[in-house]
Amino acid sequence: MNTAEIQRQLRALTDRAEITDLMDRYLRSLDEGVFDEEWARAFHTEDVTAEMPIGTVHGRDALLAHIRLGMALFDRTVHLGTNAVIEVDGDRATARGAQLSTHVLADGSGGLFISAGHADNELVRTADGWRISASALRVVWTQGSPPRLPAELAPVSAA
Repeated sequence: MNTAEIQRQLRALTDRAEITDLMDRYLRSLDEGVFDEEWARAFHTEDVTAEMPIGTVHGRDALLAHIRLGMALFDRTVHLGTNAVIEVDGDRATARGAQLSTHVLADGSGGLFISAGHADNELVRTADGWRISASALRVVWTQGSPPRLPAELAPVSAA
């Protein structure tokens, strides 16, 4: 094996490890509950598009506001991601994995809401490392009662 091939393989492994780390840190951050501008920049491009069960948003600021409102519906959460398939093509990549999310409702009922589905992400390499440029969470099944959504989180597309 020549040096160029070793470098190519090392780059591919490094990219996959960095993307896996980003996705794992993102899911963990949802449970830690600190959603500020630093959080948004650490995971998303400025022009990110995110499709979620509570609506679609465009732009990092809109995503940050939406996540803050959505996560405030829960007292505690645990988000698990697994079975990620990552494909890297130069400075772009896709990552698709399974996601299981357990939520304790913040309404004082102690109720649980569990959802499971697939997370599809598009990523780009930036000067600060890999960032999510588009994401879509497609829920396949749920258990328990979902939280009552405030009007500003109505599941419609936001421009």
